[in-house]
Amino acid sequence: MKETLQELSNDKNEMITVGQIIEAAEKYFAPHVKTIDFDGSITEGKHATMKKLQDFVGAIQTVNEITLHRSASYDNASFSEYIFSFEMKDGSNIHWHEIIRSIWENGQIVKEQYFRG
Repeated sequence: MKETLQELSNDKNEMITVGQIIEAAEKYFAPHVKTIDFDGSITEGKHATMKKLQDFVGAIQTVNEITLHRSASYDNASFSEYIFSFEMKDGSNIHWHEIIRSIWENGQIVKEQYFRG
């Protein structure tokens, strides 16, 4: 049975909330995925996107919070609202209220954009 977009999004969100950020991206990002960060910087292709994500996750010292507040899907888009709080290895702290918009094709994310909440 084919999974609905909401089921795919729910699975991805469940993985992220338990800290499986890399695994969720590996599972759901399409080979030609394009990501757009808060500042407008664009990363294209799964290899480059995974490298950037692995570098970020590798710089985390402590995960203080990953909380999913709500999610929704419509047509080929899913939206997830999170709070992320990390202590980084360089001594800095990150606290994001973030909205993630994912555009899906054939069960994979082809475009993901991150917005400040």
